[in-house]
Amino acid sequence: MLISTKGRYAVRVLIDLAEHVDDGYIPLKVVAARQEVSEKYLESILKVLVKHGILRGLRGKGGGYRLGIDPQECTLDMVLRLTEETLAPVSCLEEIYQPPCPRAQNCKTLPVWKGLGEVIDTYLKGITLQDLVNGTAGKK
Repeated sequence: MLISTKGRYAVRVLIDLAEHVDDGYIPLKVVAARQEVSEKYLESILKVLVKHGILRGLRGKGGGYRLGIDPQECTLDMVLRLTEETLAPVSCLEEIYQPPCPRAQNCKTLPVWKGLGEVIDTYLKGITLQDLVNGTAGKK
């Protein structure tokens, strides 16, 4: 599993918006400048987050983006599952893997990879956007 720039930038933007939640809707160009990310690339990421209710978008004068979900309810798992193709540690565990691996029934390493996938899932589900804003993520 390798988290792409898409996933990392999504998390950075969400932290940014959570830190500026009292500022209302924040224009894309402001967020892009603060995060040093291309507006065009960032817009494609934010569309996904708006579509799934993580963010709210408003067009026109006074428009921009703001959180659409409470930072305590938004987990890292939620965000990365929207922005990454997969979080599986090996390809044979990917939901899109077709046809199923012909070695799965006799694979002695499959339980290890499944266990690793469960650890990753549990870890990411245990970190909220609020934890990231507070600087307490990963310090448990």
